[in-house]
Amino acid sequence: MTDPIFGRLDLSSFAFVRAFDNPTVSELIGAGAAMAVVLGGLAVLVILTWFRLWAPLLRVWLTSVDHKRIGIMYCVLALVMLTRGVIEGVLMRTQQAFGLHGGFLTPDHFSELFSTHGTIMIFFVAMPFIAGVINYVLPLQIGARDMAFPVMNQISLGLTATGAALVMLSLVVGEFSTGGWANYPPYTGADFQPGPGPDYWIWSIVLAGIGTTLSGINFAVTIYKGRAPGMSFLRMPIFCWTVICASIIMIFALPPLTVAALMLAADRYLDFHFFTNDLGGNMMNYVNLFWLFGHPEVYLLIIPCYGMFSEIVPTFSGKRIYGYMSMVYATMAIAVLSFCVWLHHFFTMGQSANVNAAFGIASMAIAIPTGVKIYNWVATIFRGRIRMTVPMIYVVGFFYLFTVGGLTGVMLANPVISYQVHNTLFLVAHFHNVIIPGVLFGLLAAYHYWFPKAFGFRLHEGWGRRAALLWIAGFSFTFLPLYWLGLQGMPRRSVTFSDPSFQPFMWLAFFGAALILSALTCICIQLWVSIRQRDRLAAPLGDPWNGRSLEWSIPSPPPAYNFAVIPQVTQRDEFTDAKATGRAYAEPEAYEDIEMPNNTAIGLIVCVCATALGLALVFWIWWLAALSFCAMVAALIGRTFHTETTHIIPAAEIAADHRAWLARVGVAGAVNRLDETHERNAGLAIPERPARAEPAE
Repeated sequence: MTDPIFGRLDLSSFAFVRAFDNPTVSELIGAGAAMAVVLGGLAVLVILTWFRLWAPLLRVWLTSVDHKRIGIMYCVLALVMLTRGVIEGVLMRTQQAFGLHGGFLTPDHFSELFSTHGTIMIFFVAMPFIAGVINYVLPLQIGARDMAFPVMNQISLGLTATGAALVMLSLVVGEFSTGGWANYPPYTGADFQPGPGPDYWIWSIVLAGIGTTLSGINFAVTIYKGRAPGMSFLRMPIFCWTVICASIIMIFALPPLTVAALMLAADRYLDFHFFTNDLGGNMMNYVNLFWLFGHPEVYLLIIPCYGMFSEIVPTFSGKRIYGYMSMVYATMAIAVLSFCVWLHHFFTMGQSANVNAAFGIASMAIAIPTGVKIYNWVATIFRGRIRMTVPMIYVVGFFYLFTVGGLTGVMLANPVISYQVHNTLFLVAHFHNVIIPGVLFGLLAAYHYWFPKAFGFRLHEGWGRRAALLWIAGFSFTFLPLYWLGLQGMPRRSVTFSDPSFQPFMWLAFFGAALILSALTCICIQLWVSIRQRDRLAAPLGDPWNGRSLEWSIPSPPPAYNFAVIPQVTQRDEFTDAKATGRAYAEPEAYEDIEMPNNTAIGLIVCVCATALGLALVFWIWWLAALSFCAMVAALIGRTFHTETTHIIPAAEIAADHRAWLARVGVAGAVNRLDETHERNAGLAIPERPARAEPAE
């Protein structure tokens, strides 16, 4: 029997109590992590109260439907979760460095670490970071006022934050699943793991997955319906093409994951037998559903980052993107093929040779359009006027590391090779060799690239370079040795090992993990230094990098309505052409009133109610689950009765603000490419001659 008030929640659920009752090193580490979460939360509350920030936080941020503020909040969430994910990764590498015949973590604690690490890095770092960049940049690049569905955008953020909150709460109350980031049954069924761990995974993934599906719909409709006049599909920046392909993956790949997780919940809560070993259950149904999501998910993460690289490389090479049409075709080919390769994740599970061969060929084929992109980026750089700023350092690291990861992926597409190394550290090395250089480097490059657009000042270049170089070196030392260990037979997910020949490589990986932690520290220092020196780094005029697309044609940070007048697009690189031909910074003939959506608290309400619902379902507190669900439904229904959903910004106010910005542009000194990192750079670039701005493709 469970308690009618607290369900299965009791004192032993708290990490502090478990550490007090059993003060081992492993339990004390868990209690320390829980203490960090509690103290961090209390510190935020104290700071908000002491500096009287509650009102502006609620009024300006948490109730905003502005795509730019929502994008920034997504990125903040991702960076917070990245901190936890990196620390957990370093802890695992430390355990394995000392893991010869032992170590300091229990097997269950180690299993919980790699489960939370994978879940966090995929679902609550990469996906929110990508959603944040897309939210911020997409409407600006296509000349739109906002997302197609601003309120739904806010709800999507609330649901994503709910999933992240549940994962963080698992540090303090209860424990997380030990079934890996894929949460395979029947190991995660009620018979094997009756505790709250798998339930934390289920409800964090279900709620966040619904939010991501809604985001995919929002992004797709925004591109289909929100483009500025003259912006045909073949005039869109490559980043927008990657967003539409990623949106399609979100819409069609997330539902299988949501369905699989709900079916697993039915097994655990209602004694169904979808994935059990008896009464007709079949765990392979779960594996198929999960990887029907899981491999498109890999490309959902990396395709938008391809788009980010496709914006950064031309900008810092001083050329248009080479092979625009081939980049578009390659992006679409990758999106389609991503749904045709999921079975290579279980080559070892007994399919026929013909099935394995078909999926192996498809897995090799997807490398072709990826190779096309690499060649096009290299061709864009060739004979370009390259500036090795921080984003380009990440690009170079991406080139050589991602190519290695891609080649090992082609190796693993061979069922025979995959069978031999599938359960070894070789696979861990390959996966990280694709995700970290391909996704994380792309996101960090984008963070540095678009930061001045979001906040009106550039990030500190010196600390950014240190962070980028440490990320590249740290990754290389951490994961490249794992290829050798995997080929020598060391299994993945192993808390300890008995072969002394593995230890030198484990120490090398531990050294690399320390470099990665240093890189994360440098990012934090960079942000702190940049904020303190924001007057020296200010770039309010909007174009600090001599950008090529529409987001650089407006002030930094942009006004709530983005564009004083919706632009008329005539070229593929519209802003570059406008600067070259003298059309940039011209005052419009007339200004009009702009209608914008009002702020609303519905996303915040959904976030709070959904978090309470998830926690209640994890601990079987049925009255709280019913109450929070009903409150959330009531809030959503009540929102439909709200009629005053927009407000008007007068044309006179828009004209005054825009003319003031144009006046500042008129008296400012433009800088050339060599002075982009100098404090003289206020965000105004020297225009280029048309022949140099648009070289032949």
